[in-house]
Amino acid sequence: MHSGTAVTPQLRVLFTRDQIARRVTEMADDITRDFAGQSIIFVGVLKGASIFLGDLARQVKLDATFDFISVASYGAGTKTSGEVRMNKDVDSSMADKNVIIVEDILDTGLTMGFLRKLFLAHQPRSLKVAVLLDKACRRIEPVKADYVGFVIPDEFVVGYGMDYAERYRNLPDICVLPPQLQSA
Repeated sequence: MHSGTAVTPQLRVLFTRDQIARRVTEMADDITRDFAGQSIIFVGVLKGASIFLGDLARQVKLDATFDFISVASYGAGTKTSGEVRMNKDVDSSMADKNVIIVEDILDTGLTMGFLRKLFLAHQPRSLKVAVLLDKACRRIEPVKADYVGFVIPDEFVVGYGMDYAERYRNLPDICVLPPQLQSA
């Protein structure tokens, strides 16, 4: 099996590209069913959700458009700062639209809580959240996603768009980054 782990053998594969593809297709089928006959706007949270958004959107069988938002709560480290900062807002109106926020990881819930409040102020017709990974054991803010790919333990993961200090985003699998590599 060819895997991105050949680049860095210390990484442990948590989910393979095939497992990810199957789960993303299942999530897309759920979204297609839930919004049958309607159009939706996917709002990807940059940069981590970009690959997930692309794969998810290609599997959804609805009229769909994209927008992007950028927020920061991590910086270059592995721990959240606890403060969410807006870097880029959406480009189009969300009023009376079916909006699905697409995020790579739902962790403490601070970022998603911030985004939910922000988007509800735009008065969408509906607001849903799709996350590839749910790290529920770290939740501080009581938020839940409507569509969840995988629930994961409290480990720092990279690959499939997710990074450590901008590295590893291009790995096709989702891998655990061991502590000794988190300072490299």
